[in-house]
Amino acid sequence: MKNILIVDDDVYIGDALTESLSREGYLVSRAYSGTEALLILERTRPDLMLLDLMLPGLNGEDVLTCIRQKQLSREIPVIVLSARADVDGKVNLLLDGAVDYVTKPFDTRELLARIAVQLRLHAFTDTPSLMTFGGLTLDVRTRSVSLEGHPVHLTRTEYAILKLLLQNPAQVMTKSLLLDRICEDTPDCTEVSLKMHISNLRKKFRDINGKDYIEAVWGIGFRLKE
Repeated sequence: MKNILIVDDDVYIGDALTESLSREGYLVSRAYSGTEALLILERTRPDLMLLDLMLPGLNGEDVLTCIRQKQLSREIPVIVLSARADVDGKVNLLLDGAVDYVTKPFDTRELLARIAVQLRLHAFTDTPSLMTFGGLTLDVRTRSVSLEGHPVHLTRTEYAILKLLLQNPAQVMTKSLLLDRICEDTPDCTEVSLKMHISNLRKKFRDINGKDYIEAVWGIGFRLKE
């Protein structure tokens, strides 16, 4: 299930967008200022951001600049929502990292279509064919995993968990987010079995070099361990 972050201090617009996106099956997060949006991005990675420009604290342009400087623009497609309609402003924002620009007021159906297009495009570009972390290597094309050159045989669920952690190496992945993201590959995974799968993953890595590559963050979830 895709997670969309709405960054807009207009409560009415935010509520309307939340209702429409939820009906389409998206998870929705909210931020009411640019500063709050950046704090959220320190903890999690939404699949797409809807960004207003006129925000308290940091404005939308500053948020977009921060996203680009932190090299998150490849991970998080940003659609700008703004009442500004000048062409130069749109061009500058698109050059600064936004993937699309929608002028307020907008038709919700059109916005939903633009969101779907960007998520579809991003799905083809956001995952490299080879992911590495501290001696771990996962090859998406062959669905193979190795640790310091030694092949590691994983179940389908273990593979899905590791792939998601490698895609978000600096992020603590909550249990609910892990379950939401891997449900397409492993619909039978539950919160109870998730702990078991991660425990099995950790053991397989320890059996090779004695190191623990996944750590539990108490009360939150799991992340890769340096």
